Amino acid sequence: MSQDVYNIKIEDFDYPLPEERIASHPLQQRDSCKLLVRHRDGTLEDTFFGKLPQILPQNTMLVCNNTRVINARLRFRKDGENGATIEIFCLEPDFPSDYAQNFATTGSCRWTCFVGNSKRWKQGALSMQLYTAGISTTLMAQRVARHGNASVVQFEWDNNSITFSQIIEAVGEIPIPPYLNRATESADSTDYQTVYSRIEGSVAAPTAGLHFTPQLFDNIAKAGITCRELTLHVGAGTFQPVKTDLIGEHPMHSEFISVSRELIKELASTNRTIIAVGTTSVRTLESLYHAGCLIATGQWKGEVPQWYPYSAGHPSLSTTDSLNALLSYMSTTGITTFVASTRIIIAPGYKFHIVSGMVTNFHQPQSTLLLLVSAFIGKKDDWKTMYGHALENGY
Repeated sequence: MSQDVYNIKIEDFDYPLPEERIASHPLQQRDSCKLLVRHRDGTLEDTFFGKLPQILPQNTMLVCNNTRVINARLRFRKDGENGATIEIFCLEPDFPSDYAQNFATTGSCRWTCFVGNSKRWKQGALSMQLYTAGISTTLMAQRVARHGNASVVQFEWDNNSITFSQIIEAVGEIPIPPYLNRATESADSTDYQTVYSRIEGSVAAPTAGLHFTPQLFDNIAKAGITCRELTLHVGAGTFQPVKTDLIGEHPMHSEFISVSRELIKELASTNRTIIAVGTTSVRTLESLYHAGCLIATGQWKGEVPQWYPYSAGHPSLSTTDSLNALLSYMSTTGITTFVASTRIIIAPGYKFHIVSGMVTNFHQPQSTLLLLVSAFIGKKDDWKTMYGHALENGY
């Protein structure tokens, strides 16, 4: 691994962020928010999001993450209505491990979860009564294993006509980010979803996409811009700040990605400018390149490791060769959708292979997302100029 990347100090990616500058709710008209454009020559332009069709190059492919936030937070009462509240935060499916299969299960399933107020739940099962489709159902939760600071929780319910997706839709809460400093509200079920969200699995929204509207997509299409979709299920790790002094000591979380063969084939041959909506789309697209390199060298094990992009043994294939290796693997194995996990960290010093531009929000100080933005800008400390401009101009 490159020592230059390993030795980056996270304190160099700090800035003052007043709490009042963090929007706790979206604007009524999503695409009327401000937009700061950083041109390739480094100049900055203030405009608003609805102007995006005029700003994007005509020969653009806009790639969006179609993941949908689930009602991942479940609140149980221990020992009846007057008992302690135990919060179970579903992170990722354990069995079945496939998201779609897990959501479709009836009767029981397992999830890896964070457990709030864990000390009050030492043993035994938790239960709650719920109603869905007019039917009363008892949901039980039993902790069956622990993995570090997470637990594996077995869920069981006594109505085999109801799926787990229906269960969490009935009693779960949307897990809004902790930095919003407010409780979940009923409006979040709509406001905290992109208008193109389709595939259930995230515990956080790909927030750059929250500014799009159906009318804006119509205008984007009229401008001759192609839109494509992929899936990355955002994990709770996206909320975790970097707590180590050096980023080389920070462990990245794993996230599920899913990309169709059709899109990979198009990426391998297109001459369009690839612009990703959000850091999740950036990580997915760049992970495709590295997955292809791992496949080409016989090292593929289902996940893109955190530091692989910086490793001395990286083959540095062309983007076309890497994606063609991936396509060949899909043909050989007979799969039409590439499903994998990724842990890559994109930090200053990273070389981008697929993404040429991105639409993204402003990010928290000392976060891996801010590292990604700095890596994309390329010039040391240029992110400070951009963020300083935004704070000074009411973003």
